[in-house]
Amino acid sequence: MISVRPRVILPRMTRTDSGGSRVAVLGAGTVGGALLRRLENEPALTVSSVLVRDGSRARQLAPQQQQVLTTDPTEALAGAELLVELLGGTGLAVDLMLEALGRGIPVVTGNKAALAERWDLFLPHMRRGLLHFEAAVMAGTPVIAPLTAVLRGSEPLGLDAILNGTCSYIIRRLADGEGFEAALAAAQELGYAEADPTFDIEGIDAAHKLTILGRLAFDPELEFTAVREQTRGITALTPELVREHAAAGRRAALVGSIRPGAQGWQAGVRPVALPADHPLARIDPAHNGCLFRGRHSGDVLISGPGAGGDESASAVLADLLNAAAGRPGPAPLLRAPPLPEPGGAAMTSELVALA
Repeated sequence: MISVRPRVILPRMTRTDSGGSRVAVLGAGTVGGALLRRLENEPALTVSSVLVRDGSRARQLAPQQQQVLTTDPTEALAGAELLVELLGGTGLAVDLMLEALGRGIPVVTGNKAALAERWDLFLPHMRRGLLHFEAAVMAGTPVIAPLTAVLRGSEPLGLDAILNGTCSYIIRRLADGEGFEAALAAAQELGYAEADPTFDIEGIDAAHKLTILGRLAFDPELEFTAVREQTRGITALTPELVREHAAAGRRAALVGSIRPGAQGWQAGVRPVALPADHPLARIDPAHNGCLFRGRHSGDVLISGPGAGGDESASAVLADLLNAAAGRPGPAPLLRAPPLPEPGGAAMTSELVALA
């Protein structure tokens, strides 16, 4: 007998007196601000509160959104029917999401660190369809939806992905002959890299995202710590090394890969030289990309902007509209699919490791 685990069908949100479901937004930074501007034109959704860390900071928000600003997490959750978490991190953001989920409130998040490092806490709520997180990987470019829907019908053979735009930008500067420190400083000046760029340049951000993809398509038990152990960043790259491979027709990139191994599916992130015929070598250098190889689907390449306020906000808004309509979030993978047989059609290790 086949055992099917039932998922909860969520009810549509009720409408408030002002015309829309009540949405609490946690965070009004780059992505939060872009989302709030979009919500001004969504009559089905009403912003009930906006949680910020600094209430005195000037923000360009609509007057009705300014009126619901708060620095009190308890006040932010009061009366909310939907929650959008854009604070980031694994502390307060996790606590507030779990509080809302425990009350049966659907949550939309783009928090890849929380999902990668606290997956087990969110898993019961994913099974109920309460958690939506398309923006956690590749911003507004849909990758989670395909992996958890149509591509579930194809036995996976492997995956390669470029998941961090900051590293891609720095590598492009190296290819132009600029030194690493100068390239990093330029990325920070443009807002591509944080003041502390460790998560980006050491590959941790990409490892968070790869862990999420791996759990959804390859192995639900994949541990972030295991992925982190197999992760190297780009700090050892030099202009000479990058240009040497470019002269040979290869493109340097920070790539996350999932391959079958002796102990099951294995995942890691490292700088590589992509051969000219690799699909990821041909995507826009400013874009993220994910190449999924399935036994039945063949190679499926998904590429597009992987960062940006408007881009990320578009994915958040789509998730929010789905949640408001009572549609469930991505279903977690129940069990790891079988490993490809040796010598089969699995992705090979043709990527040349750098540094």
